[in-house]
Amino acid sequence: MSMVELVLPEEKVQFPRGTTLGQVAETLAPAAVAARVNGRLVDLTYPLVEDAEVEFITDGSPEGLEILRHSTAHVMAQAVKRLFPGTRFGIGPAIENGFYYDFDLPEPFSSDDLTRIEEEMKKIIEADLPFKRQELGKEEALEIFGGDVYKKELIEDLPDESVSIYSQGEFVDLCRGPHLPSTGYIKAFKLVNVAGAYWRGDSSRPMLQRIYGVAFPTQEELADHLHMLEEAAKRDHRRLGKELDLFSIHEEGPGFPFFHPKGMVLRNLLEDFWREVHIKRGYKEIKTPIILSEQLWRQSGHWDHYKDNMYFTTIDDATYAIKPMNCPGAMLVYKERLHSYREFPLRLAEMGLVHRHELSGVLHGLMRVRCFTQDDAHIFMLPSQIKDEISGIIDLVDYVYRQVFGFEYRVELSTRPENSMGSDEVWERATTALKEALEERGMEYTINEGDGAFYGPKIDFHLRDCLGRTWQCGTIQLDFLMPERFDLVYVGEDGERHRPVMIHRVVLGSIERFIGILIEHYAGAFPLWLAPVQVRVLTVGERHVEHASALEQKMSEAGIRVETDLRSEKVGYKIREAQVQQIPYMVVVGDKEVESGTLSIRHRRQGDLGAMSLEEFIERVENETRSKQGD
Repeated sequence: MSMVELVLPEEKVQFPRGTTLGQVAETLAPAAVAARVNGRLVDLTYPLVEDAEVEFITDGSPEGLEILRHSTAHVMAQAVKRLFPGTRFGIGPAIENGFYYDFDLPEPFSSDDLTRIEEEMKKIIEADLPFKRQELGKEEALEIFGGDVYKKELIEDLPDESVSIYSQGEFVDLCRGPHLPSTGYIKAFKLVNVAGAYWRGDSSRPMLQRIYGVAFPTQEELADHLHMLEEAAKRDHRRLGKELDLFSIHEEGPGFPFFHPKGMVLRNLLEDFWREVHIKRGYKEIKTPIILSEQLWRQSGHWDHYKDNMYFTTIDDATYAIKPMNCPGAMLVYKERLHSYREFPLRLAEMGLVHRHELSGVLHGLMRVRCFTQDDAHIFMLPSQIKDEISGIIDLVDYVYRQVFGFEYRVELSTRPENSMGSDEVWERATTALKEALEERGMEYTINEGDGAFYGPKIDFHLRDCLGRTWQCGTIQLDFLMPERFDLVYVGEDGERHRPVMIHRVVLGSIERFIGILIEHYAGAFPLWLAPVQVRVLTVGERHVEHASALEQKMSEAGIRVETDLRSEKVGYKIREAQVQQIPYMVVVGDKEVESGTLSIRHRRQGDLGAMSLEEFIERVENETRSKQGD
C-alpha cells in the first residue's frame, strides 16, 4: 500500500494514500473542523493523494470560526426552506461574530418566525447531517438551481466552468466551502434580527430580507456576546444622540447629520483639541474647497477609481465634483510655490468636509454617513524622513487613543488592492517602508491583503471600546504616486529639483464617526472636558432663582459650561433628570446655601460631595477640565 507524507507544524507522519483528513484528525487533531493543505482551506472529507503540508483548523481559530458561522448560515437556510416553501435564496456568508442569509419571499419575517426558524435549526443540528461537497459543471448546476433566479445569476457570473455545491440532508446550496463535517458540530447560535438588503447591494435590484445570526463554539461565549449586544443597544449612539439632544438625521437628508447646540459644543471641543495637539507637533492648518473640477479628479486618479462614490454638479457647462477626499486640494496648495528641502517635513492639516455616495442600506447614524469631516493631514518629505514621520504619527495616535481617551488599539498593514495604480516596484518600495517603520518600533501588526488605498499601502489603527468592539479610525498611507501625477517638486541640497514623498493620514478618521464611537464608549457620560454641559444649578424653590442665576453667571465667566434648572419641580426630580442627561456636576441651591454662601455639590457617579465655596468648586472643575481626566 502506497503512503503519503504529511508535514504537520510539529511533526511528519505517513498515512495510506486516499486517507481523508477526517481520518487523520481522529488521532492527531480530534478538535479539528477543517484543514489547510498546502495553504488551501479544505473540508475534512478531503482525500490525501500526495505528500502535503497540513495544518488542522479548530473552531476557536479565526478560520474555524468563519467556517462554523458559514455552516450555521446554511442550516438557517435549510430551516427557512422547510418552513417557508417557495422561498428564493440569495447569499449567506459569515461575517464578524456571526452570519446572515438573504431571502426573497412575499411576507416579512416576524419575531415569531425567527423563533420557529431557530427551533427548526435545532432539529437539523440534532440530526447531525453531514455536509457533503460536490463538483459540477455549470450546466449541471443550472439544472439544479435554474428555478432560483438569484442562484442562476451567481452561477452564470462564475468565471470557472466548474461549480462546487454543498448539501446537508435535503438542502443543497451553491458554495465554495469549506464547511464543518456535520451540522452536529454547531453548539451555540442565536438569530438576532431581520433587515432589508438589496440584491448584490444594488438599489435598482429587488429588496430581500436578511436574517442576521451569531454563532460561537460554546454557550458561554454566545452568552457573553449576547450580553455585549444588550449593552451595545443601551449605548446606541442614535438613541443617546436623541436623548441627549446632540444630533438628528432627517428624511430630507438621509446620511447627512444635523448637529444640535449641545452636539456642536462636543464637536467644537473635539476640533479644538485636534488643533491644539497638531499645532504642538508642527502642523499647519489649511482649508480647501468642497467643489473642484472634473479635470482635477481625473488627474488625481479618483475619477477612474472612485467615480461611483462621488457627487457631481455642472458649473458654466463644465463638470465639477463634490470632493470625496481632501488630498487633491492639498496638492494644489503645495504647488502654489516652489519648496526647499529645508522646509521638510511639511505637514499640512485640514478639517475637510467630504461627501461620498453611500447606499441607503448601509447608512447608520453617525457611523456611516454621506457627508463627514476628516481630520486629514498631508505630509511632504524627503525619502530619508519617512520612518521618522511615521513614528511621529504613531506617537500622536497613541497619545490621542490611549492617553486621552483610554482606548487600546491594534494595527493592520493593508497591501495593494486589485483596483490600484502604479508599478509593482513603487508598491513594493512603499510597503517595505511601512513594514520597516512598524518593526523598528517593535509594534505588532497583521497583514490585511488587498485592502490598501488605490494609490498606496497603509497602516490602519483599530481602536477597541469598553465593550471590546473594534473601530477602524486612524490610518497612515504612504504615497509615491500622487506627487508624480501632480508633478510635485522641491529644490534639494544639490540645487536640483526632486520629487517629494507624501503621507496621507488621519487620527480621528471622521469627526462624526468618532463622536458616535465616543457616545457609545462613554454611554453618553462624557468626561468633564468634553461634556456639553459640565454643571447644572438646581433650585429648591422660587426664592432661590436669583441666587442660582448669579452663580450661573460667575461660573460662565470662569469658562465653565453651566445651565440652571429653575422649574417648580421637586429637587429630587431635578437631580434624577440631570443624572439621566449625564451632567457631571449638580449644584443644589436652597435656603442653607443662600445663607452660608457655600455650594452643595453632587457628582453623577460619586453622589453627594458636601459643601464647598464657589472658588473651590471653580478651581476643581478647571483642574479636571485642564487635565482631561476624570469621569
